[in-house]
Amino acid sequence: MSIRVFIADDHGILRGGLRALISAQADMEVVGEAANGVDAEIGIVATEPDVVLMDISMPNGGGLAAIAAVKRVRPKSRLLVLTVHDELGYIRAAVEAGAVGYVVKNAVDTELLAAIRAVAQGRTFMDTSIDLRLSQRPSEPKLSDRPLGRGVAQLSAREREVMARVAEGYTNSQIAGELGLSVKSIETYRSRVMEKLGLTTRAALVRFALECGVLAAGNPGP
Repeated sequence: MSIRVFIADDHGILRGGLRALISAQADMEVVGEAANGVDAEIGIVATEPDVVLMDISMPNGGGLAAIAAVKRVRPKSRLLVLTVHDELGYIRAAVEAGAVGYVVKNAVDTELLAAIRAVAQGRTFMDTSIDLRLSQRPSEPKLSDRPLGRGVAQLSAREREVMARVAEGYTNSQIAGELGLSVKSIETYRSRVMEKLGLTTRAALVRFALECGVLAAGNPGP
């Protein structure tokens, strides 16, 4: 019996490439596609796939919220994240939302196919480069246990909106479109957030957002 795969990604060219790759396998078939989280949830309920390839940064809710939603309405489907984001904060959020596999988009085709087969068989799969980083990562106290973790109270409502969307993986232009602001304004808000929180990288911002509950796995995204 073929592994039934559903592809959720907002890039049409990438979906086409994935569809061709998967359809060429004797033991796999693509049963549906979606370009955003809402359509993914609807399509997955309709097609009942064995494995869902899910991007994190998508319109209408984002992939993290979609993962949690799919696990509620279609718990038998196995969620495999395929994304450009390799920060550990995203990995943690995806796993907490219900994903059982995580592959970055620069992985070779053979690794992605191996991941699909692994999760379809009830196993978990982690991209080899991520798995190595996780094993080497030193233990750290939570940001919310440090004075930095209380910094969210310094942020305005708009700054929190921008921070949540940055943590979700949206680009400045996507955030501008969502909030009806200019890209320049988003860049300014983003800089203010980073300065107020004393953060220097997006990875640190993602972790802060998760630890402080601004970005919670399974909550509706931007």
